[in-house]
Amino acid sequence: MEKLEGYIDHIIYRNGDNGYTVMVLASGEDEVTCVGTLTYVGEGEKVELQGQYITHPSYGEQFKIESCTVKAPEDEESAERYLGSGAIRGVGAALAARIVRRFRADTFRIIEEEPERLAEIKGISERKAREIAGQVYEKRDMRRAMIFLQQFGITTALAVKIYQKYGADIYRVIQENPYQLADDIYGVGFRIADEIAMRAGVQADSEYRIKCAVFYILQQAGGEGHVYLPKEQLTRRAAELLGVPLEDIDQYLVDLSIERKIVIKREEQERIYSAASYFMEMNTARMLCDLNITGEIDEAVILRKIAAIERETGTVLDVMQKKAVMEAVRCGLLVITGGPGTGKTTTINTLIAYFESEGLQILLAAPTGRAAKRMTEATGYEARTIHRMLEISGLQEGEASHFDRNAQNPLDADVIIVDEMSMVDVYLMHALLDAVNVGTRLIMVGDRNQLPSVGPGSILKDIIESGQVPVVYLTRIFRQASESDIVVNAHKINRGEYVTLDNKSRDFFFLKRNDANVIISIVIQLIREKLPRYVDAKPYDIQVLTPMRKGLLGVERLNRILQEYLNPPDRSKREHEQGGQVFREGDKVMQIRNNYQIEWEIRGRYGIPVERGVGIFNGDLGVIREINLHTERVTVEFDEQRMVEYPCSALEELELAYAVTIHKSQGSEYPAVVIPLLSGPRMLMNRNLLYTAVTRARRCVTIVGEEQTFRQMIGNTIEQKRYTTLAERIRELSAQAETEA
Repeated sequence: MEKLEGYIDHIIYRNGDNGYTVMVLASGEDEVTCVGTLTYVGEGEKVELQGQYITHPSYGEQFKIESCTVKAPEDEESAERYLGSGAIRGVGAALAARIVRRFRADTFRIIEEEPERLAEIKGISERKAREIAGQVYEKRDMRRAMIFLQQFGITTALAVKIYQKYGADIYRVIQENPYQLADDIYGVGFRIADEIAMRAGVQADSEYRIKCAVFYILQQAGGEGHVYLPKEQLTRRAAELLGVPLEDIDQYLVDLSIERKIVIKREEQERIYSAASYFMEMNTARMLCDLNITGEIDEAVILRKIAAIERETGTVLDVMQKKAVMEAVRCGLLVITGGPGTGKTTTINTLIAYFESEGLQILLAAPTGRAAKRMTEATGYEARTIHRMLEISGLQEGEASHFDRNAQNPLDADVIIVDEMSMVDVYLMHALLDAVNVGTRLIMVGDRNQLPSVGPGSILKDIIESGQVPVVYLTRIFRQASESDIVVNAHKINRGEYVTLDNKSRDFFFLKRNDANVIISIVIQLIREKLPRYVDAKPYDIQVLTPMRKGLLGVERLNRILQEYLNPPDRSKREHEQGGQVFREGDKVMQIRNNYQIEWEIRGRYGIPVERGVGIFNGDLGVIREINLHTERVTVEFDEQRMVEYPCSALEELELAYAVTIHKSQGSEYPAVVIPLLSGPRMLMNRNLLYTAVTRARRCVTIVGEEQTFRQMIGNTIEQKRYTTLAERIRELSAQAETEA
């Protein structure tokens, strides 16, 4: 075993999960490429390595690290190199040199014991002096924490997040209740916390363990779209997860109820809610009922105004579209639902013209940036995402993100029109309703046959099924839309009718193949060569939609393959591996969870920010513009030129998006979609899913796969049940209001 001592000159590559690092060590006058799994080390640090020289077939001689010891800066050269390396924010090479010239070999003692003396240096205020000392302490403490956490099998990336959350308190948390990690840290589920707890010596039947498992299962159920779980299902899942028989789960449920973490409702069946989900759903029902008021209208007057709008715009409304305008004038709350080509946009435009002629203030919104952009293009009026309309905030350091528009500061509008309502989950609906004054008209537009929201709830369907809110159904397919086979076939799929697959269409194609690798080869050819010219779009604008995450044609495998063909490795493109996934400059990526606090900025000339905001949301698509391995940050450009910098430790929020699940494509529209289709789970491969996929395309749908699977999906009307009670709550509150009246 050989020893090597020197300074980390720069890090070429680091795997955020396991700490595997490729770096260049400045040792004397030599520079040595070193590889190995390291604890938390950064550029500029002095290290002593033990290991051996090896010869890599591609990269030549390297030093393979067996162990690494970080040495505190002992002399002036070490101190200056470390401080000037960029490891300490706000200290560059010039300032580092001034600090070391002033304090010599005493530099680090001064920083640790008398940090206020740094203010003696020109350019350093007392505040900055404290910040520099704080960073030095933090890096030292973090390194100790990394070593402590590694004994529990915790990855480097996760260890950083745990330390950032708890600081010096990590030792108490790990030793007393490791399950607290599952509550506090995104990315730590029950299984990871359980593995840590087992290593820390927690018993299998520990009360902490069982209660954490119950709460974790409810959180997982929310990710599946459920607002609650029946007690029997919760008990069964808990027993499977824990691996121990649960003779009496009631005592733990009662404890969690007393702690106000869950709500137990004993109705037709015993239902278990997380407390947040229960009160969110209940308050959503109450606010909907408050808005659901009606007034008297003069139909003849309204019809004359509609006729005038038709003359001005050159449109002709059918009976149901006119009814929608009537109901919008009469009611405080209205749902307009219909499939593609049924005139929802024309109806929205007529509503805008009508209410504008009345001098009313109108706001337009949609759940995603893409849906809002499409709404803007279709109406000529600015539409914003619901999040931006509610003015999401949280830019001040230490300030939690929140919506500035709420019950105390409601939206300034007489009419609010929200499109793509099928995508709205219970959390977003609650936030929206909280900011709407009673007396403001709320018009919800959507297609009830689309897949439900990614988040918990089934808002649009539940409101319709409550039977208490006015609903207008648009069913007529208009002439222009009827010329599109995308629209015609989407309606056939929705009705369970036979779809002709003779490829004589101009915008709906079916290429019959039954081998997964052949299907992928055709998909690549379509994206790279055929479709860009056919629909006049870039390959990146063409979206692959697939039913599943796993399997031969699942998102995970497709993205790995498509990345190699659409954005192959190149010396000019930097890359970073995280979670077994390689991110490369130029990659198409998707945000996979709501992050209300992450900052974005729109940059003008010379990269100067001209607008700032917070919040990137589940399903937002972007492109990786830069990977900076020195600062360990990845810059992604999202819609509307919003630039976001992610620390490498937060990249689990992103995944490659050359292919996305059909569920994740909701609310988006693409010039062309390609749908690879082979057999899959019957519960998943249903009519609803196929209908949603087909309706995502604007100019061309190409399905590549088995005709039998396509036919079976049309015939399969089984949908996964969502456990929600919004419809019941609306009916209960409506009945209560009638009784009190």
